[in-house]
Amino acid sequence: MSQRSADLRSGRYSEVGQVYLLTSVVNGRQPLFSNWRTGRYVVDEFRRAQQAGVADSLAWVVMPDHFHWLVTLKKGTLGMLIRRVKSASALTIMRAGCTPHRVWQKGYHDRAIRREEDLLAVARYIVANPLRAGLVKRVGDYPLWDAVWL
Repeated sequence: MSQRSADLRSGRYSEVGQVYLLTSVVNGRQPLFSNWRTGRYVVDEFRRAQQAGVADSLAWVVMPDHFHWLVTLKKGTLGMLIRRVKSASALTIMRAGCTPHRVWQKGYHDRAIRREEDLLAVARYIVANPLRAGLVKRVGDYPLWDAVWL
């Protein structure tokens, strides 16, 4: 079965040029990224995906037990993009000795952002995650986020 067939069977469709909000969760919701240095491994993979021309990052936050990533898909499928980021970051995290266990839960959540006017609201939601979680008093105090609108 082709990747496109598998994506369609799961109700998932990837469209190049479309903006998506992607969310993935750490296995068992463990706060693996409470250590921001470990979270930087995920950020490095977001940047590598952009450098490879697979996706353009618009906004992201790496929380202690999950990430949100607002991207424009440039080539391939969402499944390929997420597999790339999760597998490479997991390999780096395990090699660095940050955890001996599986890093990511299976799967991911995606939501297509269909209206241009929704982009800023979604980006604000993403970068305000640490505030809502009570991790910081100001967004700028949290080390694992970015947005192109800065």
